Amino acid sequence: MQKFTQGFYGYVFAMAVCLGAVGLFLLVTPQSRTEHIPRVDYSIALADLRRTAPFQLWAPEPVAAGWVPNSSRNTSDNGVTTWRLGFATAKRFHAMLAQSNEKPAAEFANRLANTSTVTGTVQINGVTWEQRLREDKNQRSLVRFLPDVTIVVTGTAPWDELSALAGSLKQQSRVTS
Repeated sequence: MQKFTQGFYGYVFAMAVCLGAVGLFLLVTPQSRTEHIPRVDYSIALADLRRTAPFQLWAPEPVAAGWVPNSSRNTSDNGVTTWRLGFATAKRFHAMLAQSNEKPAAEFANRLANTSTVTGTVQINGVTWEQRLREDKNQRSLVRFLPDVTIVVTGTAPWDELSALAGSLKQQSRVTS
């Protein structure tokens, strides 16, 4: 027994036993090979904002096939309301719809797009959107300025997926309580 507890061979034997135990543990531990993207139901936030937002709200109708809404956050502070709705796209990139009545509107758009540089414009369903690109962050953004709200569609998703999200936006009717 003393042979296995002393010297170099004892160290090698102890390491082999430990590695064998770890290997056995990894072999019998259940592992999921399926993708798990958390899904959120943003319908309550949307219904609440349709009643309380001081601007005309826009929401995707319908959500594109294969897209998973995975975050929804609305804030209201000092008369400024902001709603952010995040998605995992069908190609598993990130896309986010953000809208706010923050003034000045350009500051809100610049902050969400991480750039103030407009690289072009694009027509989506007859509506002109500014295109912005932040290459070092792999972030593309579409920006639309309306009188009462600024809408930003942004993320790591390619232009076609961001355009699909922007094209799916429908004006929501206000709900009076």
